[in-house]
Amino acid sequence: MTKQMTPAALGYRMPPEWHEHAATWLTWPKDPLTWPERVPQVEEIYLEIMAALAPHETVNLLVDDEATEASVRARCKFEARENIRFQRIPTVDSWIRDYGPNFLLNEGGELAYNDWVFNAWGDKYEALKEDDAIPRRLESVLGVPRFEPGIVMEGGSIEVNGAGVVMTTEQCLLNPNRNPHLDRNGVETYLRDYLGVEKVLWLGEGIVGDDTDGHIDDIARFVAPDTIVCAVEEDPADANYELLRDNHRRLLGETDARGAAYRVHTLPMPGTVGGREDRLPASYANFYIANNVVLLPVFGHPNDARAANILQRLIPTRRVVPVNAEPLVWGMGTLHCLSQQQPAAG
Repeated sequence: MTKQMTPAALGYRMPPEWHEHAATWLTWPKDPLTWPERVPQVEEIYLEIMAALAPHETVNLLVDDEATEASVRARCKFEARENIRFQRIPTVDSWIRDYGPNFLLNEGGELAYNDWVFNAWGDKYEALKEDDAIPRRLESVLGVPRFEPGIVMEGGSIEVNGAGVVMTTEQCLLNPNRNPHLDRNGVETYLRDYLGVEKVLWLGEGIVGDDTDGHIDDIARFVAPDTIVCAVEEDPADANYELLRDNHRRLLGETDARGAAYRVHTLPMPGTVGGREDRLPASYANFYIANNVVLLPVFGHPNDARAANILQRLIPTRRVVPVNAEPLVWGMGTLHCLSQQQPAAG
């Protein structure tokens, strides 16, 4: 672990998701509490995700034990399956975006990572706090510097543009269930020091049903340094309508680190998914940008095709791959939540 200086002081920064990847990190699903009666479906979706990624980059898959590795390996019948690398590290849950390493690069292209505190989304799920140990356990696997900021932060709560800006939400990062000792200025200092950014772009609330208290990766995403896609709800009667309008208004008035306005494009919402009384946090904004492909969660809604077309137009150099995420969202997240990018060094 590196303690003496912050990543920013040492020239490290968090690169944007579209920076070339060395690997994607995933955690094999197994928790029936996360996906009630849906683990077999979710396993098939993971195989689909791995098949889409493996031709383009390494996939590091955390599995609990040798038996799980053997079982999954036998099911990998897709092209480039040799790019699946198994890591036998037991986990409780599969949302590695939030508890896994937050990767950084310095000016020389050397890799490091932040090991934030994971408190299971504001102390909501006591058993899941065990996954806070995963970044520390990966230190011997990765063999690169590990920074320990010492505050609560999840990967899904931050989004960078690679040009000095991090985007986040007040609902999450200013929530007293995360870091009650920090005010807005205190949070911003940590973001600057540990992500290597100059400016913090604050949105308001996340979508209804999001148990993470408003993660940014369900509402607004960078697709280029000067371009943001923002989820909007078109039905005025929908519970997400006003809060997403507020975030959209904020973005239209924001500027980047150099004072230039952003290009803001809207992304529709998939409506109510799952038929439950309590709302599931389904959003097309939870896409994942990988080498040569963009994995897009879809939900069997007419807006699936619209969302795919918008992203394909905005990210024309990568093929948009729709993935049925309806079983995933029963676990309160989808494609971006379950993945973590490791940027290519050098």
